[in-house]
Amino acid sequence: MNDPRENPWRAVATRPVYENPWIRVRQDDVIRPDGQPGIYGVVEFKNRAVGVLPVEDDGSVWLVGQHRYPLDAYSWEIPEGGCPAEESPEQAVLRELKEETGMTCDRLELVARCHLSNSVSDEEAFLYRATGLVHGPSEPEGSEQLEVRRVPWAEAWRMVREGEITDAMSVVAILHEAVRRLER
Repeated sequence: MNDPRENPWRAVATRPVYENPWIRVRQDDVIRPDGQPGIYGVVEFKNRAVGVLPVEDDGSVWLVGQHRYPLDAYSWEIPEGGCPAEESPEQAVLRELKEETGMTCDRLELVARCHLSNSVSDEEAFLYRATGLVHGPSEPEGSEQLEVRRVPWAEAWRMVREGEITDAMSVVAILHEAVRRLER
């Protein structure tokens, strides 16, 4: 019997399909686990993803609302962004927190590392919890039209439970916060 952790896929050939400053798409000719030929499309991200859940002393959290072009829908999320190879995830998430909310923090804690859509992409995310928040002016990028909102914990938790927050990084960060609160 084969080791279930051994890679059952065999790449035969690969070709680039598309590339821009953020992603690269490739198509691989493969031999599938059942021994038959097939293809596999992979989206390779040039940046890692970072996100942060800003938590106030009273337990409320800060969310960012914006229209997401790929979904053609408004989305409530934690502050998020990209982390280039030359920047540490901690530096990137502090930059994103400042840009999107105007906040800095006294304490930053890594709460999760995850792959966001591992059936088609290699995108890796680092999620943080920020406390000791200091407020200042935000500095959004030109591609961002943001609404920043302080949300009581019960409302944020309800938004996840009722499907109002669907962004994967936001759901994971809020679930981690829920577990933290249960363990207290």
